[in-house]
Amino acid sequence: MRALTCACSLAFALPVAAAGGVDARMSELAARAVALGLEEQPLAGYVLGLPLPDHAHWSPRAPQDIARIDAAEDALQAGLDAIDPDALGSAALKLDHALLSERLQSQKALRVCRFELWDVNHMSGWPVMLARYARFQPVSTAAEREQALQRWSALPAFVDQEIANLREGLKQGYSAPRSVVDRVIGQVDGLASARVADSPLAGPATRSEDAAFKSAFEEVIGDKVNPALARYRDFLREEYRAQARTALGVSANPQGEACYDASLRSYTTLERSAREVHDLGAKAVAANVAEISAMGEKLYGNGDFSEILTRIREAPDNQFASEAELIDYSRTVVEQSRKASEKLFLALPEQEMKVEPFPDFMRGSGASAHYEPAADPTRPAYYRIDSEGWANETRGGAEITAVHEGFPGHHMQLAFAFTQDKTPLAQLSFNSAYAEGWGRYAERLAEEAGIYSNDYAKVQRRAWPARGMVADTGLHVLGWSREKTVEYLKETGRFGPAETEALADRMAMLPGQLTAYDSGALEIVALREEAEAALGERFELRRFHDEVLRHGNVPMSVLRANIEGWIAETAAAGTTRSAPDT
Repeated sequence: MRALTCACSLAFALPVAAAGGVDARMSELAARAVALGLEEQPLAGYVLGLPLPDHAHWSPRAPQDIARIDAAEDALQAGLDAIDPDALGSAALKLDHALLSERLQSQKALRVCRFELWDVNHMSGWPVMLARYARFQPVSTAAEREQALQRWSALPAFVDQEIANLREGLKQGYSAPRSVVDRVIGQVDGLASARVADSPLAGPATRSEDAAFKSAFEEVIGDKVNPALARYRDFLREEYRAQARTALGVSANPQGEACYDASLRSYTTLERSAREVHDLGAKAVAANVAEISAMGEKLYGNGDFSEILTRIREAPDNQFASEAELIDYSRTVVEQSRKASEKLFLALPEQEMKVEPFPDFMRGSGASAHYEPAADPTRPAYYRIDSEGWANETRGGAEITAVHEGFPGHHMQLAFAFTQDKTPLAQLSFNSAYAEGWGRYAERLAEEAGIYSNDYAKVQRRAWPARGMVADTGLHVLGWSREKTVEYLKETGRFGPAETEALADRMAMLPGQLTAYDSGALEIVALREEAEAALGERFELRRFHDEVLRHGNVPMSVLRANIEGWIAETAAAGTTRSAPDT
């Protein structure tokens, strides 16, 4: 999607057009693309460790700025079209060509969605991102402190632009669903009503020893930021909500089906129609149900899918007694899974990952548990757990989520990627099929490694996968109602009623994203099976994982090319060098 936060235009100094050969021209295009990407999303610079020209701006969202960025992307595409990737002199430049091609294709296709006209998003909207900006905002020098004051003083202008965009969206027939608007109202109210001393936005003041800056920054939060947030909340509550659509599917917006096609392609990087994704997901779900039935026969002498999941969900030893117990248990699983993952990889990243509950303003808003990376290895990454729903969580479910977010899942994936030598464009590039596909694959890998403590997680991890491929396409394209979608998701027993309703709202605001988990995982599993069949005894799991992860987040076509090239090289070598003990 487009940038999540913005307020004012920022003109990045782009490199002068490179003279010379094709390699120089490719390097120049990549540098321009990175600068443009960081202008759109400055937060990406902090998260991914890419240098920003300053720390004083939000990303631009005024109509004229969006048009300017579109034109800049079109110019990049014209330059890329003139370059033959086979003529490039290094693997890194060839990868940059593939990444930029994917990025530009995706961004242009997504223009039909007009996301800026209905960006009221409880999952990844700008109110949620504000707390992360506050955490990363640098304040070490006098210049940085001045820039912090400049950025946060400009938030009221950003809010005004967001309100203007949403009003224009209503005029043109675009809106977020009303149920999502209610969730965002709760999030913004939590921010706007917090005392300055307790606000998650006051972090820059708490990290500085400069008394004058601390006082000035707290004044900005209290006198400018909080009133602007309250104004946005009131706009949503008093004006926008009543006009927001009640249907969840993006097909209710203008050109909604075209938007879904573009969004699905962007998240998965695969050339599959919504119907193809739906049918592939249904086939995978049927296979999972059959496996669960067979497991249930062994465990309970009963192969009924619903009965098996009910017994597991209601088992006394699969419950938590408190929120604190869920958090502590998740931390223990992360520690244990890190140790167990040593046999799965050539090396583990040393960066710490903390397990922490949501900040107060996000509690109860329907946001999902998630991973927050940090490129700086001295900073911790975070597994943010929606622990307020502890009464409906199970120990098996907590184990599945912990390995998905931690080891061998996202923390292994992303913290390891940060240690690899990659170009800035490779650092910036992202798609959900690779990221979430690995997370889903990690759930399977955890079972192979003996990480799950009992059969509950083994059964529950099979109940949910591929359901997103079916429900997401059903909701957005195939005419499913909210009620039908929720009932289909409830069948898994994976989530309680509140979490399932929240999941439906999540799908509404991230059309196609929930399909990416299993679209990506199925590709990774298929590549592993291909490698095992081709290499036989020469197949080494740790080296396969190294090849999947070391290039960073790449489109599925690039991942396939990488793995098939690795298979060919390994087969040609005849034998592989034995992996070192870890």
